[in-house]
Amino acid sequence: MTFLDLKQKEVINCKDCKRIGCVADIEINPSNGQICALIVPAPIRFFSCFAKAEKYWISFEHVVRIGPDIILVDVCLDNVTMKDE
Repeated sequence: MTFLDLKQKEVINCKDCKRIGCVADIEINPSNGQICALIVPAPIRFFSCFAKAEKYWISFEHVVRIGPDIILVDVCLDNVTMKDE
């Protein structure tokens, strides 16, 4: 599977069955080449042009399954939110 294959998939949270978004980037461990995390941009909110962009940093250990169309994760979104500097 390539990065472009991952980028076309939607990420769905198993805890509340809601769509998180599509994969924008991945973090790779340079020593062993394994994927550490999926980075998904948070949905755009009203007046978001005045705030910092948020992204979800989802550790790869929280990935439940990668299917043909979606990626299922089991994560609490409050714990994985990071601000874009």
